[in-house]
Amino acid sequence: MGTGNDEPLTPAGRLFTQPATHQIINCALGLERALGFDEVRTVVSDSLMIKHPRFCSLLVTDDQGHHYWRLTELDIDRHIILHTDPVGEVGNDEAAINDFLADLAVSSPLSTDKPLWEIHLLSAHKCVVLRLHHALGDGISLMSLMLTLCRKLDDSEQTPTIEPLISSARNPRGLGINEKIFKVLKIIWFTMIYVFEFMMRSLWVKDGRTVVRGGEGVELWPRRVATAKFNLEDMKTVKRAVTNATINDVLFGVISSGLSRYLDKRSPESLQEGLRITGVALVNLRPSPGLQDIKELMKKNAGSGWGNKFGIMLLPIYYHRNGSNPLDYLKRAKMMIDRKKLSLEAFLSYQIGFFVMNHMGAKFASLLNYRIVCNTSFTVSNVVGPREEITVAGIPVTYIRTSSSSLSHAITMHMVSYAGRADMQILAAKDIIHDPENLAKCFEDALLEMKEAVLRT
Repeated sequence: MGTGNDEPLTPAGRLFTQPATHQIINCALGLERALGFDEVRTVVSDSLMIKHPRFCSLLVTDDQGHHYWRLTELDIDRHIILHTDPVGEVGNDEAAINDFLADLAVSSPLSTDKPLWEIHLLSAHKCVVLRLHHALGDGISLMSLMLTLCRKLDDSEQTPTIEPLISSARNPRGLGINEKIFKVLKIIWFTMIYVFEFMMRSLWVKDGRTVVRGGEGVELWPRRVATAKFNLEDMKTVKRAVTNATINDVLFGVISSGLSRYLDKRSPESLQEGLRITGVALVNLRPSPGLQDIKELMKKNAGSGWGNKFGIMLLPIYYHRNGSNPLDYLKRAKMMIDRKKLSLEAFLSYQIGFFVMNHMGAKFASLLNYRIVCNTSFTVSNVVGPREEITVAGIPVTYIRTSSSSLSHAITMHMVSYAGRADMQILAAKDIIHDPENLAKCFEDALLEMKEAVLRT
């Protein structure tokens, strides 16, 4: 039974402990040279991470199946795992690391006899892989915490700067009374439409069959990982071509164009123009967007600060054959995302999940989330990383890439930006997506084509 000193899991944390929705985040940091065991131990020992109660707690279960965090004595040495031998192809670090991450996605749970995090040192490939159970927190919380392990490249005494995102949304105070009334009506209308669709997706409505769609049981299939690499300046160039567009709009336009390209190669002449392909996007619900000050997060309770504070949006894209204006993908993506952001879909998806979890139990809530994933085609997330170059134990970080445990989607995409670059890890069921590297190139080419279209105008 839980004791008086035990902390119950949050509803979202309970969701991520269920078999159907069990999730571990795997974050890979590339380094200019290999990091030693003692160096990592010193960095972790001096960090805020081990001062956070959840990183010093066991996940325990009582006789009724309720989960709790129970503080325990932390043995840091058990959490650092050194791989001295290559874990894959010698001479091709990226392929070896991606294969390692692909194996972790389906076959390597975290041991529950210690707090739910690990650090893997891939010495032969100059890489560190930080594994964190999703019940510990969401991508924003964990990225903010991870940065406390790092220092600025140009100032070894300072942690990376947390810069807030600037929204491009129009200030409501500048609207007239008629515009405000019209906006409220649009909020109500779009909310009704999207919440109704959300509920239908959790029951029986599903995407049509394509060569990129997974389904029930696919979360158990073997995986491959490929990396799509973008230049943030290219994304900003494209963003400026459409008024009030955002990097997320560009990302979704790239995904729409890239998937259309890929489907043209895999299913030529067999798909209907305008075919809908639906994605699941995770949306940060904190009042302050972007990375968070970890000290402030740790002061607040789990509901408003630390923890899993995100909603779900269903974001459709539409298949279009090659020959379309590349910027049309961005314009369609922006129009759709603007409507989604205007609605309360993400907020209500969180509240619905909270209600179901509290009144019907974690298993039922997990089943509904599992059905949504089974009935859609891909998952996408985007976390803003540090804008400046950083170091770990004085060693410069060359990239930051994130992936997760496999879902019943055949394609899961996680993008993280860092120091002017953005890498998107594509976790693919290899029996469905036989060539994820080709899919990654389709995304890269889509952005370059959009950039060329902007420069021609």
